[in-house]
Amino acid sequence: MTQTKPREGSPKNLRYRRVPQRDGMKLIRLWVPDPARPDFIEEAARQAAILRGAPEEAEALDFIESAFDWPEP
Repeated sequence: MTQTKPREGSPKNLRYRRVPQRDGMKLIRLWVPDPARPDFIEEAARQAAILRGAPEEAEALDFIESAFDWPEP
């Protein structure tokens, strides 16, 4: 069975794009690391080790803490 892509001008596709645009959002596409890759954990650990104790680590953690509404324990 062959799946067909929705045409760029199809009503569903237009609605998918226009509603968020109307609300002030912009569509972007990002390439992110694939956690299913066999080397993902090793690479994540390597990068975490580089940051551990660095000023950038504290800065990033402070930003995450301030940006997220953490539930009270």
